[in-house]
Amino acid sequence: MEATTRNRLPTLFEVLSRRTFPPVDLFSFFIYMRDHQRSLDYLDFWLDVAQHMSLCRHYVRELRRSVLVSTPELGQERDVSSGQYDFADEDDKDSNQRLSAFLRSATPDPSMSQQRRSTGDHLETPPTGGPSFMSSSGNDPTTSSSIAHTVNRADVRASAEKILYTYLLRGAEREIVLPEPILQSIQHAIEIELRDDPDLFMDAKDYVFQAMERDAFPGFLRSKALGNLVPTSVMLRLVIGLLAMFGGFWAAFSLIFLDIQPRVTRLWLILPFLIGVYCLIANQYELDPIMGLIGVSEYTFMEFFAVREPYVRRLLVKRSIWILILTLGIVVALVCLYTFVPGKRL
Repeated sequence: MEATTRNRLPTLFEVLSRRTFPPVDLFSFFIYMRDHQRSLDYLDFWLDVAQHMSLCRHYVRELRRSVLVSTPELGQERDVSSGQYDFADEDDKDSNQRLSAFLRSATPDPSMSQQRRSTGDHLETPPTGGPSFMSSSGNDPTTSSSIAHTVNRADVRASAEKILYTYLLRGAEREIVLPEPILQSIQHAIEIELRDDPDLFMDAKDYVFQAMERDAFPGFLRSKALGNLVPTSVMLRLVIGLLAMFGGFWAAFSLIFLDIQPRVTRLWLILPFLIGVYCLIANQYELDPIMGLIGVSEYTFMEFFAVREPYVRRLLVKRSIWILILTLGIVVALVCLYTFVPGKRL
């Protein structure tokens, strides 16, 4: 697997392409965009466009298969130049361009839209606000296995319209902010030119990708690759840490000013100081070292999962060991300080 040989943090494209494992997988990024960035619509738009591209590929494959079945004599001719009709590589820009060119060649005459408007037959707005691909299905939205076996051109057209009316039009239920030229270009291509090929969304998809890569992805890596706690857990450790440290200092000064004997009794201060320092440092680094050593992390509050990305696993173990060493050093210093201070009864 690629993850076992990747000696670095993953890129955003690798996460979106489902080439990574928890805690830096697509589902973790989905939760981060929903709970931290509050901009899940951008991720859903990117996934819906990827689904639309997969739908187009599936439609072309079905169309080609039906042609070959109905005219077997063309099969050998097509096999000789099969590369010309191969649209399967989702990461190949040339393949995407060939796919879009093929679909544009089969697009109805744009003059039909003029006739439809003159007769009052406007494009019907498809339903909006449907569930996202992350929440509605566990299938990969970028593969044809999540698409029904039979796809016709009306399905491709409906998919393009759904993206337009769900995310791009002004006042849409899940409107995302894009440059006006990109929005106008897409709307004109769909409603006037009657296009539904993947190329019409490429500028918007690239813009959204760059925005997520710049604004959200660095924070996601800091949260999931360098830490293993969600904000609620981080705040809980802060509260527990402050209370434990207050109790530790209160007990320490009480033992000193009451001159409790024997002095070895003060060694019990290790308990509140250990809990307090441990929680405060975990809060500071957003990393629980015990969870890091056993290889678990949080999706949401008190919902844990195993860390399966090898490089992230090693990174969390190293940081956990450092936090434990730092915690023990501070605790030992505090206990020694309050143990060897002479007592004085007030």
